[in-house]
Amino acid sequence: MKLKIYQIDAFAQNIFEGNPAAVIPLEEWLEDDLMQNIAMENNLSETAFFVKESDTYHIRWFTPVDEVDMCGHATLASAYVIFEILQIEDSKIVFSSKSGDLTVTKIGDKFSMDFPLQEICECKVPQAMLQAFEKEPISCYKSMDYIAVFDDEEFIKRVEPKFSLLKELDCRGVIITSLSKEYDFITRFFAPKYAIDEDPVTGSAFTQLVTYYSKTLHKKEFHAKQVSARGGEVFCTIKGNRVEIAGYGVKYLEGEIRIPN
Repeated sequence: MKLKIYQIDAFAQNIFEGNPAAVIPLEEWLEDDLMQNIAMENNLSETAFFVKESDTYHIRWFTPVDEVDMCGHATLASAYVIFEILQIEDSKIVFSSKSGDLTVTKIGDKFSMDFPLQEICECKVPQAMLQAFEKEPISCYKSMDYIAVFDDEEFIKRVEPKFSLLKELDCRGVIITSLSKEYDFITRFFAPKYAIDEDPVTGSAFTQLVTYYSKTLHKKEFHAKQVSARGGEVFCTIKGNRVEIAGYGVKYLEGEIRIPN
């Protein structure tokens, strides 16, 4: 069996920036174990598989160790493959996923993803988080991830947390964030529980972050940057109970996987 594989740098305008994701278009679903093994072999933070059915693309996302319910950057990467490589004529596509339907619209050179806006709840700072960062955030929230808000932009850029402690937390990962002089806000994301010490750019994190910043900044449009080593800019617009998360993409490689029958 031969499978086409693409590696796309999502939320990037140049290779070696943004967040790389593998994308594998399928005619029909493979066995779950095989998809997990492919993701493990790719050794990227996410591998996306999709199957086209009528006007909808069914999509699933795998880290090297587990399947996840949602992944923003691998969704953008999949949209890049569909629009730029498979070259469909429509400017809008719909992905069906475990998190519901996700619409992606191509606007110029950007890919705009429509996600559910995530609710967040203020919470006590977990002891493991305090020890991991050795600095207390000014506030802490919980959604699919913990969100730790700091008042020090330089701290966000330079901190190297103790990942073994972050693994103890009872959620997917930890988002740290602060206001920024150049952007509306900056952020970083850590998910060592899923074998991702730091994710370069995390689309799904912004579905939570804009909930917080819409209340503190009293606005609905944001230009933010995830300040990982690779880095990536993200453009967000809140529309009702949804948020449009947009960014650029660039193809890094195109190849073929050969799997024995």
